[in-house]
Amino acid sequence: MSVYRDKRSPYYQYDFQHAGNRFSGSTKCTTRRDAERFEAAELEKAKALVKATARAKASLAIDDVAARLWSYSAQYDSEPKATETNLARLIEYFGKSKQLTDIDHKAAKDMVAWRRGHRVSRRGKRTKEQEQDLPLVSNATVNRSATKVLQRIFTFAKAEKVEFENEPEWDKLLLSEPVERVRELKIEEADAFDEAMRADYEPFFDFVRASGMRLKECVTLRWAEVDFGTRQIVRTGKGGRRVVFPITPAVWEILFPLQGQHQKYVFTYVAVYGNKRLERVRGQRYPLTYTGAKTAWQRLRTTSGVADFRFHDFRHDFGTKLLRDSGNLKLVQKALNHRDIKSTLRYAHVLDEDVAEAVERLAKSRKKSRNKIREAG
Repeated sequence: MSVYRDKRSPYYQYDFQHAGNRFSGSTKCTTRRDAERFEAAELEKAKALVKATARAKASLAIDDVAARLWSYSAQYDSEPKATETNLARLIEYFGKSKQLTDIDHKAAKDMVAWRRGHRVSRRGKRTKEQEQDLPLVSNATVNRSATKVLQRIFTFAKAEKVEFENEPEWDKLLLSEPVERVRELKIEEADAFDEAMRADYEPFFDFVRASGMRLKECVTLRWAEVDFGTRQIVRTGKGGRRVVFPITPAVWEILFPLQGQHQKYVFTYVAVYGNKRLERVRGQRYPLTYTGAKTAWQRLRTTSGVADFRFHDFRHDFGTKLLRDSGNLKLVQKALNHRDIKSTLRYAHVLDEDVAEAVERLAKSRKKSRNKIREAG
């Protein structure tokens, strides 16, 4: 091992071999002593890389590991485009040739700080000034689109027998997130939605409220997943998990009349305007799309005058009412397809209310009994 000075650069260069592999580059140091320290650190990194690569029997460059992850599993995610975008963002940040063994806690922490500086993306062209007015991405977005994605890459590499000596401390990298609120739909709000509802969208929104499924799961529901014989809806939910939902009498009443409207998809809408480019004919039915459903929801919310209610709150409303009726957290966990019951615990306030009411009833009962005793005395 030795460092040398290149006339074309103000910095010392390093060039050495280890286990049949050559490692070279700039030390970014202007003194020999600092350059030798840098080279010694690079040698330790090289040893770790060679050792880890030998176990994995494959390249540990982040681009290559991400490609294998995509090929084996990530492309089958419930939202593969989002996964692809998140992987590409990390590869662009670190560089395609960045070795996973070189990504320690500090490198990952710097990446988190970089991602926190991004702003929410919105469709449409904007000036630089308008872009700066957009809000920064939330902590939840940073966790979901960056930190947990990088952790997933490391987890995949470890499944390939790689052992990391300086793996980032993931728990310390995760940013704090506010506890998600649970919003319940009031009777008057439900009535307002019903009054403002377009007739062709009514079955879709009735199903959303009756099933507690996510927006995308409802929009893409296919007849192949609906079995009236077994009275079950069987489909793949978030995270690729198999979801079985019962076709109750209420759900049957919503879905059964929709047969014949479209060969493949359950929910459709009637085109109000024709569109030659999209080959839409006014007055004919077409499958509901994710974008179309969101647009219909925004219009419904505006027309109804219901404030502070998001589409996802229909799911919260379903979970809250189901827990209040059943008192069974495990049952609600299964109905909402929560992998971890911690997600279901956000509805536990319903049980707290039941306990409070029971305690109050007991107190009133005792007070009533005490008064009777006094009157008798």
